Amino acid sequence: MLVTVIHNTLLPFTSSRRTGQYSVQARAKNASGKPPYNRSNSQDSLDELAMDDYWKEVEHITLSGEGEQLEEVQLKVPDEGEQEEAWLKEAGLETLFDKSATDPEDIMVLLSTLTRTQAAAVEKRVETLHQTLRKRNKQHHVPDVRDIFKLPDGGGSKVSSPQGPFTCPDLPPAVQPETETDINLEVSFSDQALRYKEGSKSSGEAVTEADDKLPNFKLSRDKTGLTKVGDLSPQDMKKVHRLVLIEMTALFDTAGIDLKTHKAVKLKVKESGLFGVPLVTLLEQDQRRQPGTKVPFILQRIISRIEEEGLETEGLLRIPGATTRVKTVCEELEGKFYEGLFSWESLKQHDAASLLKLFIRELPHPLLTVEYLSAFIAVLKLPTKKQQLQALNLLVLLLPESSRDTLKALMEFFQRVIDHKEQNKMTLNNVAVVMAPNIFMFKGFRNKISKQQEFSMATETANIVRLLIRYQNLLWTIPKFIMNQVRKQNTENQKKMSKDRAMRKLLKKMAYEKHEKPEKACGSSQGFIRVQAPQFSKVSMAVQLTEDLQACDVLTRFLSQDSSLSVKREDLCLYEIGGNIKERCLDEETYMKDLLELNPSAEWFIKIKPD
Repeated sequence: MLVTVIHNTLLPFTSSRRTGQYSVQARAKNASGKPPYNRSNSQDSLDELAMDDYWKEVEHITLSGEGEQLEEVQLKVPDEGEQEEAWLKEAGLETLFDKSATDPEDIMVLLSTLTRTQAAAVEKRVETLHQTLRKRNKQHHVPDVRDIFKLPDGGGSKVSSPQGPFTCPDLPPAVQPETETDINLEVSFSDQALRYKEGSKSSGEAVTEADDKLPNFKLSRDKTGLTKVGDLSPQDMKKVHRLVLIEMTALFDTAGIDLKTHKAVKLKVKESGLFGVPLVTLLEQDQRRQPGTKVPFILQRIISRIEEEGLETEGLLRIPGATTRVKTVCEELEGKFYEGLFSWESLKQHDAASLLKLFIRELPHPLLTVEYLSAFIAVLKLPTKKQQLQALNLLVLLLPESSRDTLKALMEFFQRVIDHKEQNKMTLNNVAVVMAPNIFMFKGFRNKISKQQEFSMATETANIVRLLIRYQNLLWTIPKFIMNQVRKQNTENQKKMSKDRAMRKLLKKMAYEKHEKPEKACGSSQGFIRVQAPQFSKVSMAVQLTEDLQACDVLTRFLSQDSSLSVKREDLCLYEIGGNIKERCLDEETYMKDLLELNPSAEWFIKIKPD
């Protein structure tokens, strides 16, 4: 069922007990009463979206659910103060209201890395929670925000840290003009948004974009390499999640958008099977058969079947399969899939496409999660396409790993379908409007919305899906400013650990330093780095640093010196390990000398990428 953000709330929706999905009113006309849109080959304007296909898809979803039982999921709206408390906890700042939660010094290290807008987002939540608890006369210890953020007359917010006051950087000067399509990953998105907002006010320009065109956005290349989801260790990804949550909140705060999060009350779900099973449960089943699996086997196999028949089929994803046949196939798969007894050759392509959509809709919780679904839709309230894209980037990073990996597999498949648009007549817009109700209509929620609201919701969700598909190569990237904050936290934590170690084992620390110094000198002063490869027969090699040396050159040299290797080049990665990062798989275009300057204590390993 549709979940919508209208006046920042989730509204109830009338649902039929007789259907397995959700009752919708008869296929709506647009707000102006015009006839349905014609299918268009344009991918630029929402006005040309084939919205008639959206309503046909909704109608088919409704009819295909006849006779099934609907189990409702009740949404819990947080009480006053609960949202701020939950937010601070997820951001790793629970010590600000619960002294026993974690090491206060760790919190101060995190706070010391925040930008001006990020610090303001934390300050706002602490102040709101403080006021709420004072109303309730609770004895929680919530420090006054003035004790956390010292605000001098000039400059940025000062945060008292274990190493002394740290000045959160103000907005950096615009030294080099950026083109409209460049995505700057080095400066906080919320800081960029604040600069845009202040610039628009001073110039008197409007802060909204009227058109719906999708620019050819590109990421500004960085010599220290781009970092993608999956490149980092779990320890550093935990830090990334906390920083991204704070940054995402700061970005919406800058635009004056108040996000209201919701949580789904626990419901009884299937503990095994294929359809209607939580993603985490599915992956646990599959990982027992093949460790490292990131996308459910059943979804992978359905996509494979669709592609086996060729992606040139006209109306692929739009034309539904036969409802009774799809239901029969679904029941067969439940009993035969894992035993390898299902006859995939007999599955018709349009039926397979309907199965894919059914799989998404039948998830007990939405693919984009209850917690963040409203934020995904609120993205469209941001004033520019660039800010919308930046917000989507942050939201993708916030998704649980199971949802994020599954979403990526779907977006990649949808793009492959679009690549054959000349034959199958499925453009970006066509795929977006067909898939939007399957991603945003899901089991268990009851909303009641007017025809006008329903129409608005249709356009919004289609727009979000097309942004996810169009810019998928950018959205799974971890911004450099977040990486820099992670590196700073690791550096500060290492200083603290070194002090503790020195107090306990001074002699061991001295021996450790004697051992490390020569290798560090070899890596920088003498112009060489030593690359280790303990998984292979050639366990190490020395590589001379040059201005142009990239990670791909190191891999090429390694492979050329060990002809006995049977591993494929694409399965190898050069890793940066230690120093101010736990572990990072390097982008092949990383310039090694520049990265060494950023992390002079790092070690370099060639390893096989995890599955």
